Amino acid sequence: MTKGKRKFETAVIHHGYSSENHSDSLAPPLYQTSTFTFDSAEQGARRFAGEEEGYIYSRLSNPTVNMLEERLALLERGEKALAFSSGMAAVSAVLLTLTKASDHIVCSQGVYGCTFGLLQMMEEKYNITHDFSNMSTREEIESVIQPNTACIYVETPINPTMKLIDLSLIVEVAKERGIPVIVDNTFCSPYLQNPLEIGCDIVVHSATKYIGGHGDVIAGILVGKTDRMIDIQSTTQKDIGGVISPFDAWLLLRGLKTLPIRMDRHCENAEVIFAYLKSHPLVEQVYYPGDPDSEDYSIMKAQMRKAGGLISFEIKGGKETAQQFMNSLKLIKIAVSLGDAESLIQHPATMTHAVVPSEEREKMGISDRLLRLSVGLEATDDIINDLDRAFSTVLTMQEC
Repeated sequence: MTKGKRKFETAVIHHGYSSENHSDSLAPPLYQTSTFTFDSAEQGARRFAGEEEGYIYSRLSNPTVNMLEERLALLERGEKALAFSSGMAAVSAVLLTLTKASDHIVCSQGVYGCTFGLLQMMEEKYNITHDFSNMSTREEIESVIQPNTACIYVETPINPTMKLIDLSLIVEVAKERGIPVIVDNTFCSPYLQNPLEIGCDIVVHSATKYIGGHGDVIAGILVGKTDRMIDIQSTTQKDIGGVISPFDAWLLLRGLKTLPIRMDRHCENAEVIFAYLKSHPLVEQVYYPGDPDSEDYSIMKAQMRKAGGLISFEIKGGKETAQQFMNSLKLIKIAVSLGDAESLIQHPATMTHAVVPSEEREKMGISDRLLRLSVGLEATDDIINDLDRAFSTVLTMQEC
C-alpha cells in the first residue's frame, strides 16, 4: 500500500464499509434484492438517464456487490473492479469487449482449458484468431504480434505448468504498440502479486479460488482503470448478464477477511510439500515457482511476494500410474478447483485441460503423467503421510 493507506491485512477487513451507514451492523449486510424502488416516476427516469446516482436493478449494481468491488479494486491497486458470476464470465466479458470480428489475440503458451475453449469459439464464430507464445524474450513476443492484435492475454503462473511470465517485459513490448495487457492473477491472489502496479491494464480472477477460499462460491473479478471497467460494465456485463449474485458477493467479502492468513499458510505448506516431492524417487519433475533451481525463480522473486500454494509434478509412469496414485489418496481430495482449505489434486490432461487437443497440450507442457496439487491448510505431516501412502501403493502395484 502507498504511504498513509491501510495495510493489506487491514484493508481486506475494513475497506469500503462503515457500520454506521448500515444500522451499526458489524458484518456487511446482504442486499438480497432483484430490484430497487424509486421515490417517484421522475426519480426513476433520472436514474435511467444517468442524471442521478442510485440503485435500479441488481444486474446493474447492488450495494453488497459494490462493497466487494471497491475492496478488490484497492487490494489489486486498481481504480475500479467488476464482479461476475464466474471466472469465465469475467474472461469472456473482457475478451469480447476488447475485440471485434477479425481481430487477433496473443496468449501465453498455456491457458486454462475453458479459456482455450473460449478462444476456439471466438475464432470459429467471429474469426478472432489467437497465437500462443512462450514470451521468454522480446523477440518471441514481437514475432506473434500482428497489426490487428487487440490484446495480450497472460496467465502467470500458467495453469497447470506453473511457468512464470515476466510481466515487465510484456508491458514494455505492449506499451510501445498501444496493446492492452490482461493478466489472469488467480493463482496468486492480490496478496502475492499485483500486475497493475507493473503496468498491466486489466487483472482477472477466478474468485472461486483463493479469494473465496472455502469451496462454496463461484465468482469472477476484473480490475482496471475506471473508464475501461465502465466500458465493460455498460456493454458485455450488462447485456450478456454474467453478473454475480448478492449472496455470492457477501460470501467473498467474508472470505477476503482471512485471505492474508490463509495465503501465508498455503505458501508455508507448499514449501514443505515441494521439498518432499522433489526428493521422492517416484517423482520425475516438480514445477513450483519457489524452486531455486527453476529458470523462472528470478521472475518469482521480482514480481511475486511468495511462491504460492500450487505445485505440479510428473510422476514416473503414464496416465494409469497417475490415476492409480490419485485413487490411493485419502486425505487429499480429487477435485478440479484450488485455493480451498482442503488439499486438492487433479489430472490436467483428462480434467481441466481435456478440451485442449493432445498436440496442443504437449506444446503447453501438459503430459499424461502431470498432476496438479493445490496444497491446503492441513498439517503438513498429514499431507505428506497421505502422499507417502499413495506412492507406496503405486510402488507395490508396479512390483506385482
